[in-house]
Amino acid sequence: MASVSPLAKYKLVFLGDQSVGKTSIITRFMYDKFDTTYQATIGIDFLSKTMYLEDRTVRLQLWDTAGQERFRSLIPSYIRDSSVAVVVYDVSNRLSFLNTSKWIEEVRTERAGDVIIVLVGNKTDLVDKRQVSIEEGDSKGREYGVIFIETSAKAGFNIKPLFRKIAAALPGMDSYSNMKTEDMATNKEEAVLVDDSQERTESNFSYELNKSLRSFGLHL
Repeated sequence: MASVSPLAKYKLVFLGDQSVGKTSIITRFMYDKFDTTYQATIGIDFLSKTMYLEDRTVRLQLWDTAGQERFRSLIPSYIRDSSVAVVVYDVSNRLSFLNTSKWIEEVRTERAGDVIIVLVGNKTDLVDKRQVSIEEGDSKGREYGVIFIETSAKAGFNIKPLFRKIAAALPGMDSYSNMKTEDMATNKEEAVLVDDSQERTESNFSYELNKSLRSFGLHL
């Protein structure tokens, strides 16, 4: 009887200022829905989802971190063993875009070059309120040598392509090593890498660390 290869697991940490839409991006990806009621993440939430790719299956472990300043001291501990850091900003909030430089630098301080970084400009549905152009996001992505994409969790725009880019960039995926420079910063919908009918949620649970995190204790 042939042995079954263990399921590859990859930790994705979502970073960025408060209210940029980190939780909304994850919710749209996991359940294809958007919650209009805002509730700030307290500490960190955790979910996971299995993706079926062309040549393998991977488990994405999604860590949704709080953007509030009072939780910043906890962030390095979550970055340390991550495979991917998704740095999110709000295209209608210029300060959140400027602060992505600090988030990217913090990731590289903890993980150097051992982590894939994705820069995400969210809330593109707020057309009339946009303060950051796609060209600026693209330029910063190239400046830091990271993947760039714009999304709208509310409209469901580019959410699946975001995670396809992440999946393609994971260790062992030849498509990432062969990506051209111009493909590292793009905003277009891509060819299907994951069959939607095969996507499924493996688990849906949250590490309810509210009590411990309020006292800044780590019990992971």
